Amino acid sequence: MTSPTADTGAIAFAEKLLALLDYGSFTATYKFAVLLGLIDLCLECSDKSGAAPSVLTTRQLAQKVTELYWPQANVFATAGSTTVLRQCTGGQAEILTEIRRFRAGEVVAAAATPYEARRLAPDGYEALVGRVEWKLIEMPLPRLQVVGNREDPFIYRIGWESDIGIRDVRRGDFDNRILLVGDAGDLLVRLAGLLRPLIHRQWVAMVARINRDVVEDARLEEFMFGVERIPLERVRNPLRELQDNTCFYCGKKMRGPAEVDHFVPWARYPDNSIENLVVTDPGCNSAKRDFLAAAEHAAKWTRRMDHGLPGSRQLAEIAQATGWETRPGGTLSVARAIYLRLPPGAKLWLARNRYVDASRGELKIALSEGVDVGASTDARVGLP
Repeated sequence: MTSPTADTGAIAFAEKLLALLDYGSFTATYKFAVLLGLIDLCLECSDKSGAAPSVLTTRQLAQKVTELYWPQANVFATAGSTTVLRQCTGGQAEILTEIRRFRAGEVVAAAATPYEARRLAPDGYEALVGRVEWKLIEMPLPRLQVVGNREDPFIYRIGWESDIGIRDVRRGDFDNRILLVGDAGDLLVRLAGLLRPLIHRQWVAMVARINRDVVEDARLEEFMFGVERIPLERVRNPLRELQDNTCFYCGKKMRGPAEVDHFVPWARYPDNSIENLVVTDPGCNSAKRDFLAAAEHAAKWTRRMDHGLPGSRQLAEIAQATGWETRPGGTLSVARAIYLRLPPGAKLWLARNRYVDASRGELKIALSEGVDVGASTDARVGLP
């Protein structure tokens, strides 16, 4: 059970984050991307007990921010025009310009995912991430935690000043660590389910204001963050075969159409990796919606990723054959970070119209600490 002191700390932390969103000095949308990137990395890099990391790197953050902006660099079509939405009050955000320049130079289709772009043009993609990294170092990271004229580093500390110049950065000498303050990492994970939709809506509202001449508010959030932007058709049949044509949740044979479900719901964490996808019958998928699945489902899902079992090899083969993203370590870390912080009594989905109370003991066993899925974090990488 969470202590009153811990609850007070979480509320105070959330209040400070709300102040950043409400009163921060925003001329571009970078601060939203940085906050979402930090939340995602704290989920991905959690350890086997579900504890968030204490240190991240600018390179890791640049990779996440590139992925966040990737779909937003596409043309937004309306009845009157086709344009790339501006994300800076003074013009276009440089990161979006860099993504579009990379796509044109490497002849990477806008429909390609970041994972596919990295596979098709690895050197060019890494160079793109390096340019994004420099932009984060130069601007939003030193300025994010400023309200008015006062800086309050309550989320992280960095080892450089806001006026750093490119000449001051030497390969191998630059300290690219982002040091999370106190329990900030755990609080970002704990509050992720509340913070993510709030940051999405604030980001959408800012883009709508900047592009009020072309934007239809009702379509904008789906364009910027919607799961439907990445088609799942090409992995549906291979996953169906892997599951012997049975629904992942109810275990019954599927005689009609099958649907692909995100085991860790997209609303909790946007993960399209092969490990997070399961095939279900439409009824179970509709009933589960954005609920977290019960411990018995989590145990089955975790076993499927164990390197010592056939399912893991088959998932890897599906990913290789379809060119799909695979990240077992990160996916399992996200699940542990979310599940192992659930308060007692939280409702987990078991079957249609059936829910069970969360039990930390059962979930810890289900998300077995001994499962071997490989490394879940990236090593520190210097600026290119």
